[in-house]
Amino acid sequence: MKDALKDIEGLGLTAQRQTVLRVIRESDEHLTANEVFEDARRLLPSISFATVYNSLHYLKDAGYIAEISFGNGASRFDALTSRHDHAICTKCGKLVDMEIDLPPEVVNFAAEFSKFKIDSIELTLRGLCPKCSK
Repeated sequence: MKDALKDIEGLGLTAQRQTVLRVIRESDEHLTANEVFEDARRLLPSISFATVYNSLHYLKDAGYIAEISFGNGASRFDALTSRHDHAICTKCGKLVDMEIDLPPEVVNFAAEFSKFKIDSIELTLRGLCPKCSK
């Protein structure tokens, strides 16, 4: 943890952006902007929602975090910026990272079927998490 904080401090970010990045990196969840704000305010009571919101977009554009959007729902923010897939619970909204190697045939089929020139592909599984399926 101490090394992770040192890494954040070495990025040349403002104290507010460091706090927002710290909140995201220390979370086991994919937080919404509101959740980031609540956690950031515990660390830096003077931080405003607008500052958190602007910091999230700055950190995303700089490549420090990823934004995940699912339709009309609130965006979630992820410390993992490399290509990966997700499973989302349709009941409680729990979001889990997955790394699945998709066979080239799947990517080629998707490109042919959609007539899109594919830049990237992400798989999202929707269903009930273990807790909600009980």
